[in-house]
Amino acid sequence: MERWRRGRIQGDASTRSYERLRLGDQKALLMNSPRRPDGPPVRDGKPYSAIAHLAEDILPFVAMTNGLRQFGFSAPQIFEAELADGFLILEDLGTEPVVAGDPPAPIEERYAAAIDVLVALHTREAPNSVPVAPHVTHWLPIYDMDAYLIEAELLLDWYLPRRGVAVTENMRHEYTAVWRDLLTIAVEAPPTWVLRDFHSPNLIWLPEREGIARVGLIDYQDAMLGPSAYDVASLLQDARVDIPETMEVAQLAQYVRKRREKEPNFDPSDFIRLYATVAAQRASKILGIFSRLDRRDGKPQYLRHIPRVWDYLQRSLAHPSLAVLKDWYAAHVPPPEVPAEKREPAKVDS
Repeated sequence: MERWRRGRIQGDASTRSYERLRLGDQKALLMNSPRRPDGPPVRDGKPYSAIAHLAEDILPFVAMTNGLRQFGFSAPQIFEAELADGFLILEDLGTEPVVAGDPPAPIEERYAAAIDVLVALHTREAPNSVPVAPHVTHWLPIYDMDAYLIEAELLLDWYLPRRGVAVTENMRHEYTAVWRDLLTIAVEAPPTWVLRDFHSPNLIWLPEREGIARVGLIDYQDAMLGPSAYDVASLLQDARVDIPETMEVAQLAQYVRKRREKEPNFDPSDFIRLYATVAAQRASKILGIFSRLDRRDGKPQYLRHIPRVWDYLQRSLAHPSLAVLKDWYAAHVPPPEVPAEKREPAKVDS
């Protein structure tokens, strides 16, 4: 009897692993997502993963897959599931990216299609729970202030020490006080599904499909209820691909125009302010995460993305509503040691 051929796929920054399965013309993916062990307590007796609302097992992925597919989005079909052990056999959506070239550059048509996916997601009612199995329901966590702040503080915990800056208690107090004030608009924004890592490594181009189904979605197990601007910022300030500022502005304008067509009360100026705020928070978080991946996890390849993320941060800090934050960064946060124009071309993780 012919057996499935297995081929390991290069992983991402997580503990998950993947294999491609082939049997004749049939193909699928094997996903191994073991339960995430709790880390040490970092605040109020809770580990970072609990405060930041990171998925602890495979159930949220299964739930979000069911929910996204129900709404017509191209999440992979689940063929088999061993929920207790963290194993899934999934539809293989292929390998066609939304970028091209070396170094990879965004393909504008495909990013525009991804914007359409977000408009479709953000203009429908987003339930706060999704069924997983009979009598099993996944409740999406809320992107609350504690989650925003613990993420933003990764800049203090990992990026600043890497740049030789000693973080004092007074610096931390000032930093979190500024962010707490700015992030109020994000906490109070109308909630929708935030897929959280809506960027090029997790988007697969499916040209044989139509409309929003042309963009395949993966890696959404950490989804939460939060502001619509977050995933827009994830896409248009892609940490692994240079998005020209002109393209960012143009795609952002398309998103705003299409939201207004569907929601006459949609306020563009409020949205742009929210976009700049969560984009700056996300960039600050990523500067810390990529520094942590190098120092703690032995993955220095992520350092090459830091200058790009720094550039995105400067774009966001230019918004007038972030003037106080911009001044704090200018006083305390040194730029990357490698200028952006001299950085090594980045490769998109598969």
